[in-house]
Parts: sequence; C-alpha cells; structure tokens
Amino acid sequence: MKTRVQVSRTAWVAAVLAVSALLGWKWTHLELDAAPPLAGTPQNEAGAAKDRGAAPPKRGTTSYAPVAMAEPFHELVRRMSAAKPIVMRKHRELLEERYDLSNRPARGVTMSRGKPIQEGVRVKLPLGVTWEELSEMSPEEIKHRGLWPKGFLPLPHPNHAEGGMVFPLHHILELKRQTGRDLTRFDLDFDLPEHFLPEYPPPMYLTTRTDLGDVSRGQLVTLANYYELFNGILNPKQLEGLRLLVTPFPQQQFNATADRRSLRPHRGVSCFDCHVNGHTNAATHLVGDIRPQEFRHRIDTPSLRGVNIQRLFGSQRALKTIEDFTEFEQRAAYFDGDPVIATKKGVNVLERGSQVHFMAEFQAILDFPPAPKLRWDGKLDPAKATAAELRGQELFFGKAKCAVCHPAPYYTDNLMHNLRTERFYKPQWVGGRWAAGDGPIKTFTLRGIKDSPPYLHDGRLLTLEDTVEFFNLVLELKLTPQEKKDLVAFLRCL
Repeated sequence: MKTRVQVSRTAWVAAVLAVSALLGWKWTHLELDAAPPLAGTPQNEAGAAKDRGAAPPKRGTTSYAPVAMAEPFHELVRRMSAAKPIVMRKHRELLEERYDLSNRPARGVTMSRGKPIQEGVRVKLPLGVTWEELSEMSPEEIKHRGLWPKGFLPLPHPNHAEGGMVFPLHHILELKRQTGRDLTRFDLDFDLPEHFLPEYPPPMYLTTRTDLGDVSRGQLVTLANYYELFNGILNPKQLEGLRLLVTPFPQQQFNATADRRSLRPHRGVSCFDCHVNGHTNAATHLVGDIRPQEFRHRIDTPSLRGVNIQRLFGSQRALKTIEDFTEFEQRAAYFDGDPVIATKKGVNVLERGSQVHFMAEFQAILDFPPAPKLRWDGKLDPAKATAAELRGQELFFGKAKCAVCHPAPYYTDNLMHNLRTERFYKPQWVGGRWAAGDGPIKTFTLRGIKDSPPYLHDGRLLTLEDTVEFFNLVLELKLTPQEKKDLVAFLRCL
C-alpha cells in the first residue's frame, strides 16, 4: 500500500499540473513523475543527487516491482493521460536541444524500397567549437571542459522513469487496420520523427529464395496474411515458426491485467511488432538486466537480417544462439527481467524443442538486402563504384580503423567491445537517466546499414554522418572533412 508520504506527493503533483495548466506555467526543472516509479527506482533520490551535482546512486532500494496495484485502473489512466502532454513536451525539448530534427533527405540515395535517407550531421555542437577543433582535443580535455556533444550522450527513453515498449505511429495504425490490435499507450508516444526511421514496411529477403526478392510483397507481415504470403515458399517448420513470430503474447505494458498501459485488456505484443518483417521499425524499450531504473539503457530494435552469420545476440547481452535470444525475449525482456511480474501478467513459456526451434529456423533464413556494388567478398566492384566510394573503402579498411571490428564480407567480428565513452564526459543526469558509460556493445553487422537508422545500440545517432563524427572522436582518428564524406559514401554501398 502507498504510504501517506507517497499519497501526498501524488496529490501535490496533480495540484501542480492543474495550476500550471490554468496559468500557462512552463516547468523546466520540475521532475514530474508520469507514473509511480518501479520498485528499485529511487527517483526522488536520483533527482536530488542531480540537483546537488552529486554522484549517481550506487544501488536502488530493491530489485523488484510491486505486484499488487494500489491505485484503481481508472485513476491510473486519468493521472497518466493528464501528464502525457507534459512528459512528451519535455522529451521533445531534450531532443531539440541535442539534434537538428529537420527533414533533409540525401539526394539520390534511398533505402531498399525507395525511402530517402537523411543526410548531414544532426548532433548539435557545443557553442564556440567545431568538429575539427574537438577532434584535436584529448578525451581528458573534452571531459574537463564539458564539450562532449549532448547528442553523443546516451539517449533516454521518452519517459525513462516509466520505460516500456513504445511503437511508431505508422506501425500502430497499420497493425490496427490489419488485425484490430492497438499498440497505443495512454501514457506515452514514440519520440523520433518518422523521417529518421527505417522505411515501412521494410522488404523481407530470404536466403533460401533469393530469386523472389521482397517476399513480403510490400506488405506488413502479420497473423492476418502470413499464411497467404508464405505457404508454398517455406517448409512446414519455418511456416509454423513465422506464425509464432507474428502471434501476440502478454507483455509488460500490453496484457490483460490492470497493470498495463493500454486502455483495454490486451492480447500482447508479437516479436515482429518490433522486428517488423524480420527487420526493424526502431521501436524502443529499456534493457531488463540493469537496476536501478535510471541506469537502464534504451534499446533501438536491431534488425534480424543476416542472423545466420551472427554468433552473439542482444545488443549488450551476448546471448550465444538465436534460440537463446528467442526464448529470452519471451521469458525476460517482455517483462523487464522480472519473473514475478511475468507470472502475474501471463508469460508465454515457449517449448524449446518445437516452438523455439521453429522460430529460430525461420529467423536463420532472413537475408540482407541486395548490395549491387559489392563483390562476393563484400568489397566494392571497381567497375561499379565511384571514386568517392573507393576512397571511402580504403579509409574503412585503413586509417578509419572500421574493419578492426567490422571486417568484410559481413562487416562484423561477432564480438563485443567497450568503447569507454565515459572518457569524454562526467556522469550526469540526462532526461530521467544517469549517463555514466555504455559498457560492452555487440558489433552489429554493417550490411544494409543505410536501411537501419537510427544508429548505435540506443539510437542516439540519427544519421551515418553522425555515426562517423562519433567514431572519429571516440577512436581519435582525426579524419578530414573530405575523408568523412568519402567514408559515408562507402557505408551507403553496404
């Protein structure tokens, strides 16, 4: 049950919101809880530490979330719906402080189905410094002077204290049209503009039927159409695996209990709600394997294309097989790594020998998109590449050191690397989370990379140009402006 102190805090927040709405006040430093924090989430303590400039807390009060909900569901909906505009406005201001969010597509460069990719560095520089000047500084100097660009800091969830799965609007609308299932949250919306996201729906390619091209035929693959699209193309095991991948199961925010973030009791979320058509729609969530809440990392949904050549799964978890990853998602990631809450909300325990194996077998035939300028060894065909692309390839395998972690032909070493980004900035409070380092990150394959924005494990890098600037600083490369352009030209060929 809530203590009297907690109740009075909730009442105080509600009163402040009401008065603010009447008077048009704009709060920029007030930490408004959009929802009661998860157990183990000392928001008050973290906010106080932030205001004092103190070090982040070492641990939370508990690892567990509350099982019994003291607040009636209709009150939860009323309170969180009222706070939603403030929460989203506050997060939008954070994004605009970090990035240039304008729609500036690259001329003549598109994703596999024709969506223009965004060009240019979108991370905003600190006042009075250029990218070239930053690249001449040591990590220690950048850290001491507080010059690490805000867009290179870890990207927080739209409401980090609440967390959970959030889906882009275009996916919500198409899924609802096809199946009637609604992934709208009454407390939160997706945050990044659509022009920075992968094309939708993305094409699907199969290693077993390369002659067919996009086997999705330009459609979002769901429970409503998977059989019509794939019967006669897949074997029975693969077809059953695909059925399970598009079947919704209960999840932390979308379930049939009163502890949910959908207005109506919900069937749940399918694997392909995030990994759309075996690729990604950039849906976001928080990792389940970190506590307290303000240290959890945001997730940018990784693509499943080419998992057959990968040996590590999960952006920071280092799971060893696609079967492990599939089972882990249902048992743990769907419920923030909390088996108690998973039991409460109706976890679907997959059977390893048939269901998990079938799902993995289908995932293992998801192919990369075509790359017309690449040879069989993954490198450029000189007869098809431009001079800039060839210069970029030379940089990739030379001065830029990209191939140390991303060797051809699939551009991954199947390892994890700790970039130690904390060399460049002091621990700091960023939009409801403590930015205190990233830890080891899986080396993602770069094949088809132009189809998969935004970049890095949490999506903090909106364009390939942002990514090149980030690694130019992190790896201390000192690339020239022309070399950066050439490198981007090569990456677009992959």
